[in-house]
Amino acid sequence: MPGMQAYVFSRTLRPSDCPGAIVSDNPKQTLSTLKKQDGKDMWLFGGGSLFSSLLELRLVDSVELAVIPILLGAGIPLLPHPAKQAKLMLVNHRVYEKTGTVSLEYALT
Repeated sequence: MPGMQAYVFSRTLRPSDCPGAIVSDNPKQTLSTLKKQDGKDMWLFGGGSLFSSLLELRLVDSVELAVIPILLGAGIPLLPHPAKQAKLMLVNHRVYEKTGTVSLEYALT
């Protein structure tokens, strides 16, 4: 996204593989440092394994999910098995009438 710094967490990619992004193999250290700095929210797109490990490290403050009205016979789970249980509290929701999509925002408790 324009105007935003992108970070890629990988054990195999090099900075030259991801022009314009910062490549790190240590999400705990990188995100802990970023959370201490002034600035806006950080977003994680994809990466169920990374998301699960960040939940365990208590580096996730909120979770936003979208329910899209399409039934699938299979799919990629939000968290890989086994995942620790995380308690969530609904803090916001929005319904997109035109598409039937429901956006849900939860805080971790």
